Amino acid sequence: MIYITGDKHADFREVFYFCYANKTTLDDILIVLGDAGINYYANEKDNNLKDSLNKYYPITFFCIHGNHEERPENIKTYKAKKFHNGLVYYEEKYPNILFAKDGEVYDFNNHKVLVIGGAYSVDKYFRLARGYNWYESEQPSEEIKNNVKSVLKKLNYKVDIILSHTCPYKYLPREMFLEGIDQSTVDNSTEYFLDEIEEKLDYNIWYCGHYHTDKKIDKIIFMFHEIEEFK
Repeated sequence: MIYITGDKHADFREVFYFCYANKTTLDDILIVLGDAGINYYANEKDNNLKDSLNKYYPITFFCIHGNHEERPENIKTYKAKKFHNGLVYYEEKYPNILFAKDGEVYDFNNHKVLVIGGAYSVDKYFRLARGYNWYESEQPSEEIKNNVKSVLKKLNYKVDIILSHTCPYKYLPREMFLEGIDQSTVDNSTEYFLDEIEEKLDYNIWYCGHYHTDKKIDKIIFMFHEIEEFK
């Protein structure tokens, strides 16, 4: 089975109970829609969490890139391999923890599934002022965006499902905006990029996280706490 959920920020307790209630195995997959919290430090400080997920969680994690974590391709311990017809990043020590590559199209349940991770951190300057982690690579680069467009052009802008961290600009859940943040200072370039894609795209469902809410707007499904079967 394949399941899907939202941001975890290194707190996988809900997933732990879900795995044992549903008797999952490593053949089952859990898609995490960014900010898993697994590469928050991008060094050995992350290993305690990875050790726990590898030892006590009978499921394979398939993580989208969020905005509060380093990209695995920038961490020297990660390698690349094929998984469900697309490239993923993994560490040999933690074979059940996989990270999707932006712009790849995966085959899940005979569906073409496109991944576009990343987002802007609205708390960027708060983090920098207090010495918290912030990664310049949080948003998709122009190279990634151009690759996504190239991939979609080859597919005639038709895929079944999109997995992203943030959402197209027109679907922003404004009721979830953090108080005290001047929205005129927020870099929405990724959301505008997704907007541009969404207008051209022939798709069935679009899943995203980032906004810490569980709701649906048209064909856009926002996920946070819920863990659902991926269909």
